[in-house]
Amino acid sequence: MKNNLSLSLLMLRLSVFLVMFMWTLDKFINPGHAAKVFEHFYFLPNSGETLLAIVGSIQMIIIIAFVIGFKKKISYGLVFIMHFISTVSSFNQYLNPWDNLLFFAAWPMLAACFALYTLREKDTLYTISNY
Repeated sequence: MKNNLSLSLLMLRLSVFLVMFMWTLDKFINPGHAAKVFEHFYFLPNSGETLLAIVGSIQMIIIIAFVIGFKKKISYGLVFIMHFISTVSSFNQYLNPWDNLLFFAAWPMLAACFALYTLREKDTLYTISNY
């Protein structure tokens, strides 16, 4: 049972990291798109490339700490909070589900982030710390 739990938590951590990594890369590779996301969903107009690079750099540090299991209470918690904000900020998309069906994928990922945070002490496979 312990091996199944460890492997399941690892797979959750890697899949959450993959999504967060792509969102983070978007800030560097396609800052125009990232700026539109910031304006539409977070009500932050005029997000220049410098701001996006700063946010992306901070986010990259957090998700790397998350994927290697460093300072789990902090890194897993921050990933959960970041995704929670992203999910809630998309509220209007849920009001018209048939035009925005992909946004509903945020909810199982949010549940995965919550599970990883609450089970962080059990998530030990390929992590650098147990806390």
